[in-house]
Amino acid sequence: MKRLGFEAGHITFAQYQQLTDILKPPRFELVPQDGIIESLRVIKEPGEIELITKAVEITDNALEYIEDMMHSGMTEKELAWEIEKSLRERGSEPIPFEIIVASGPNSALPHAKPSSRTIQSGEPVIIDIGARVRGYSSDLSRTICLGTGDDTFNKVYDIVLKAQLKAIAAIKNGMTGGEIDDVARTVIKQAGYGEAFGHSLGHGIGLAPHEQPRLGPDSPDKLAAGMIFTIEPGIYLTGWGGVRIEDVVVMEEGKIRIISKARK
Repeated sequence: MKRLGFEAGHITFAQYQQLTDILKPPRFELVPQDGIIESLRVIKEPGEIELITKAVEITDNALEYIEDMMHSGMTEKELAWEIEKSLRERGSEPIPFEIIVASGPNSALPHAKPSSRTIQSGEPVIIDIGARVRGYSSDLSRTICLGTGDDTFNKVYDIVLKAQLKAIAAIKNGMTGGEIDDVARTVIKQAGYGEAFGHSLGHGIGLAPHEQPRLGPDSPDKLAAGMIFTIEPGIYLTGWGGVRIEDVVVMEEGKIRIISKARK
């Protein structure tokens, strides 16, 4: 063996220098590689799909519990802690990513962190949670409004839900992530909120919370049987808040099956 490949995206410069010192020429030539492991992981085996499904069930059940117990006056941090406890009590290993609880204007930030802000009636609350079972992750987002939402909430929520359902209905084997992203993005653009959808439509999920395929603008990743990924359109309005709806789906026999069961 004369050439040794390494994962360029996961090796620091210091580690590269160490490898260089250990494997001085003429022993090996170090060859940077990208995407080899990710491409091997993109198609899930039946056992992997089963574990992800169990993780999804945990998040579904946790959300159902949270819907019943959350109330005005709780802080975002308090609700996030209740969610994490619920996930662990239902069998999750350490959660795969930090829980998002973002209320009111905070929900206009797609990756907001829970704060000490008090949740109030009539405003959007984005909840983004994940569980882990034997290393495999789930990912679920719902937007909840305690009490009665205003006209903006009802309008924006309906647009986001329509975008998600239309994308789900359109997905077929062999389509690219860019094509599916465009289906949902067109719905949001035609409603006048194109600039308010600032992230990709979805991503693969498995041993890591973000894997291939990528469903985003111009993504060339082709969808195939055995891939598991999210569909998560959103609209975010500075000063008001945001709405995101996210489900985990799996490609089977040329079309997708929705794994997430939490109500919308």
